[in-house]
Amino acid sequence: MGQMHTRMKLATLAALAAGMALFAPVGAGAQDAAVDAPAVQAAAPDAGMIESVTDASTVAAGDYTPMAPTKGKGMPTSYQDDPIKSLTFQDQYSDNGDYALWMHDAILMPVITIISLLVLGLLLVVVVRFNRKANPVASKTTHNTMIEVVWTIVPVIILVVIAVPSITLLARQYETPPADAVTIKATGYQWYWGFTYPDHGEIEVISNMLPKEEALKRGEPGLLAVDNRMVVPAGVPLRIQTTASDVIHAFAVPSLWFKMDAVPGRLNEKLLTIKEPGVYYGQCSELCGSRHAYMPIVVEALPPEQFAAWVKAQGGAMPGDGAADDAAPVAEQVAALTVR
Repeated sequence: MGQMHTRMKLATLAALAAGMALFAPVGAGAQDAAVDAPAVQAAAPDAGMIESVTDASTVAAGDYTPMAPTKGKGMPTSYQDDPIKSLTFQDQYSDNGDYALWMHDAILMPVITIISLLVLGLLLVVVVRFNRKANPVASKTTHNTMIEVVWTIVPVIILVVIAVPSITLLARQYETPPADAVTIKATGYQWYWGFTYPDHGEIEVISNMLPKEEALKRGEPGLLAVDNRMVVPAGVPLRIQTTASDVIHAFAVPSLWFKMDAVPGRLNEKLLTIKEPGVYYGQCSELCGSRHAYMPIVVEALPPEQFAAWVKAQGGAMPGDGAADDAAPVAEQVAALTVR
């Protein structure tokens, strides 16, 4: 019995020794991990601080808030708001628009008014003076040299007066964008727009019409508001390029005096400079299918520094920052311009 008890004790001691030998490395590893853990935890706040600083700088660099529209600016005016203004052109915010509006107000309207009143006066004279009762014997005059000379020379003078500013306006609309103009490519789809910024890292924005109720909640005109606007810098020459992926569309913004066809397989180009910041509304102006009427355009012109913030908020970069220079292709000058 004593020997058996002794053997049992020895077996128990051997088992304990084997267990200690088995678990000793695990304990040592746990201790090593426990020693290393504080160092990792101590380093973690630094990583978090770096991440927070990066996020803060990104927000600061790309701080962009969509501009609220100004009622009556860059949008149609309803008859209820202003009966007179609703019948005329929108206020213009480009140099070509100012020139066209001046031509309309200072030349065309006076000429049209004078001619209309003259013709109306002549009709009244004929009705009153040469009716059957007042003039029972009809005149047999066949011609009058002086009258024929007058009604030939006067219309020629009128046409020349109209032609000079008309040709000037036409030439201005074909002016070539300068080499440093900001390039924006507008692509028409059925039935939405896509805007690409090749000078700013190939940013691409897809623009769809907002439901009327949501647009009105935002204080924007119904059927003209979009989810993503075409954002551009104000006071800077813009190279607007248009094309289409399916059928012919037309990029038109009345308050900027800008309209250009977007034709599949063709790249049209035109210069635009927006005089001041604002939100300007337009529409596709070429019948392009069943939802043609639901293809609005919203151009948001920002001060250059805010435009730079918008570019960074979209993940792009300004020319000269490095990233944009690597990603943006060289802008090609397009000779074929189409204005309709």
